Amino acid sequence: MLPIRSLGDLQVSALGLGCMGMSHAYGTPDLDESRATLEAALDAGVTLFDTADMYGNGANEEFLAPFVQAHRDRIVLATKFGFVNDENQRPIGIDGRPERVAACVDASLRRLGVDVIDLYYLHRIDPQVPVEETVGAMAEQVAAGKVRALGLSEASAEDIRKAASVHPIAALQSEFSIFTRDVEDGPLQAAREVGAGLVPFSPLGRGLLTADRAAIVAALQGDDFRTTIPRWQGENLEANLRLVDRIDDLAAELSSDGATVTAAQVALAWVLAQGDDVVPIPGTTRRNHLADNLGAADVVLSAAQLAGLTELSAVGSRLPQRTLQQR
Repeated sequence: MLPIRSLGDLQVSALGLGCMGMSHAYGTPDLDESRATLEAALDAGVTLFDTADMYGNGANEEFLAPFVQAHRDRIVLATKFGFVNDENQRPIGIDGRPERVAACVDASLRRLGVDVIDLYYLHRIDPQVPVEETVGAMAEQVAAGKVRALGLSEASAEDIRKAASVHPIAALQSEFSIFTRDVEDGPLQAAREVGAGLVPFSPLGRGLLTADRAAIVAALQGDDFRTTIPRWQGENLEANLRLVDRIDDLAAELSSDGATVTAAQVALAWVLAQGDDVVPIPGTTRRNHLADNLGAADVVLSAAQLAGLTELSAVGSRLPQRTLQQR
């Protein structure tokens, strides 16, 4: 079973499961395998399951509903609000107006078929609304018993501190991996100041850090949003894959008779080693990938190995090439 870590007052498994890809963004999903992966994760000790209302315009929450309802007392359920999607399920804006919060909470509760959300995130800060106002409305949902704890996603250090002045913040969710380190430049320090844990999404670089070239090629040939990310294109991709080869080489060095360490496990072990308040949520839709990811909890990296991995720096932006509209 997995070690336990804290996100504010919530006790969660050291590795959670990001559920977005089970019905959204990464090509055509295999729903039966996704359901089996959810059950396998729970059986292996995963307790934190993460979704959002924007994933498929609510479809991901609806997909998770039967699983969540069947195991409600064993699950720490996280979901998010704030994005506005178009009819093609593409994000086109952010709306964090306080008057939206109650309706968004109720809609997520209805889709999930539960009475309370354990961890409710503001998915992105609305630049047109003071974060204190949005979080104040979220705090009203805590007082109403519909939400247990609050979080922010991809927030700045300043906004984290402002939000925490209104209500305790349990978690900061941000992209964080060997290749993506933005959160270290202020937000992580602010999160720790206010007692929030860090929940890294895409800790495997959206699949880039797994060293699975066949999967990377397949993703770039299909209906997959990674085709819009500069880090995954042309010369950038080739340069990044050469860095991934170094991670793969370290995995081979760490492997011993009867125990194979993978590049994905090395990458996740690096994230886990960044602090006991760090709870990565690698996303996967397959049981074999889940088992591989969870094996990272048993990988111990030396100080020299951690330092060597920290020096790696990816080429190209991590963000898709599109701009959100203003309201």
